[in-house]
Amino acid sequence: MKTAYDIIKTPLVTEKNSVLAEQKKYVFKVAPEAEKIEIKRAVQELFDVKVKSVNLMNYKGKPKRAGKSATMGRRANWKKAIVTLADGSIDIFN
Repeated sequence: MKTAYDIIKTPLVTEKNSVLAEQKKYVFKVAPEAEKIEIKRAVQELFDVKVKSVNLMNYKGKPKRAGKSATMGRRANWKKAIVTLADGSIDIFN
């Protein structure tokens, strides 16, 4: 069984995500194999809030060169979750 800390990797803090926070929407980088229900439970457990909905986006890793050779590597694939809260707010910087 995965813990909440295995599912929620880190909050994504950008200028656009700060605007979303005013609308009770918070953005997290999550485990690529995590599902909406797992993410909802993890956020509720970690931050003591009620989650209204969870939206997910999958990102494919960018191709990158490995050293001076022509071989191409790839950054890791990752998943982003936008969590909408029903009530309350999250203080990420505590």
